[in-house]
Amino acid sequence: MSKFIVTGGRRLEGSITINGNKNSALKLIPAALIADSPSTFTNVPDISDVRVMLEIIESLGAKVKKDGHEITIDPSGLKSFDLDPDLSSKFRASVVLAAPLLVRFGKAIVTPPGGDQIGDRLLDTHFSLMQKMGVTIERKDGRFYLDWEKRKAAKIFLEEASVTATEMGLIMASSMNTETELTDVAAEPHVSDLAEYLVATGAKISGIGTNSLAISGGKLHGASHKVCPDHIEGGTFAIAAALTGGKIEINDFAPDKYPMIFNYLSYMGVTFKVSKNSVTVLPSKLVAERRKFQTRPWPGFPTDLMSPFIVLATQTKGTVLCHDWMYEWRMFFVDDLISMGANIFIADPHRVIVSGPTPLMSDRLFCKDIRAGISVILAALAANGRSEIENIEVVERGYEDVEARFASLGAQIIKVNGEKS
Repeated sequence: MSKFIVTGGRRLEGSITINGNKNSALKLIPAALIADSPSTFTNVPDISDVRVMLEIIESLGAKVKKDGHEITIDPSGLKSFDLDPDLSSKFRASVVLAAPLLVRFGKAIVTPPGGDQIGDRLLDTHFSLMQKMGVTIERKDGRFYLDWEKRKAAKIFLEEASVTATEMGLIMASSMNTETELTDVAAEPHVSDLAEYLVATGAKISGIGTNSLAISGGKLHGASHKVCPDHIEGGTFAIAAALTGGKIEINDFAPDKYPMIFNYLSYMGVTFKVSKNSVTVLPSKLVAERRKFQTRPWPGFPTDLMSPFIVLATQTKGTVLCHDWMYEWRMFFVDDLISMGANIFIADPHRVIVSGPTPLMSDRLFCKDIRAGISVILAALAANGRSEIENIEVVERGYEDVEARFASLGAQIIKVNGEKS
């Protein structure tokens, strides 16, 4: 098992360009399987979750050609609707593959997905949507057997604005000539990115970017598409600059598209200069202007940025309540911050009260999930001394070349492979 060695206390400065959106790439790849010809995606992040997704579709018979951040997927050889249980258990997004397999074969066999243990993420909304479109579902031997013999368009109101359920509905409805209406859907940037790709393949979708979608399609062709930039990564680098008193220009990050992220940063005293497609975070006097910060569905503050935001709060003057109602284990990583000297009171599994600023001390740290992992790295960058961070493989599931990209900004961070440590 590899680890990062971080010597903190250095001001981060320089320029960085955001990579492609992880959550977008993990849904575009499955969607390419319903086209009748190859699709090419550019700006695909080179992360382990993407590599596993590609391995899964290759095991199903699709052909994959990868050249750096460009991937071409040829679905013509697809021959199986049975997902590999071991590969599927490695991450949450594997469940999305049920949608294109149902389109192609009318059947799919899936294993309950794995991924970060940040709380219960049930499949109820996903299965309810599929059943309303005519899918029958049977669970036996720990797996789900899905059958889409009687396909039907429907008017569907989602029980919750589930990102994954919305994306599965988009893929399935795009294969049908009759119109499906989805309301109370998710509207995150990666959902819109998937919808725009499906339109390029020939689907008709109205309401992109809103909470109501009307979708129809039929026979779809392959298309070329650039994966949208990862706003979570952009927010992470903005917080890194603020934590270290640095100045970072973040490119391919348009502030007008992510108002709540920049509102929350400004409420913590973070100063920045904006342009059309970039933002420069400037050395800031961190003082909290608000007392309560909480996640909510898009365009609200995203849950995936709450963990880094808590680290920012430890270095900000004031006492704030950070509330993530979505995942009951999201906050558990703050034990590491407390061991580093942070003044954090855990109110309940969803809420913590942070009083700052407090100097952070170096420590031996452990990455509990993708977002908690990047957060303890941020804390180590802000702390004085040498920290060792283990289980970094979970961070590499969602962030490309972590050590190299931070090092390019002046961080002292090295990766030590397991056999050398």
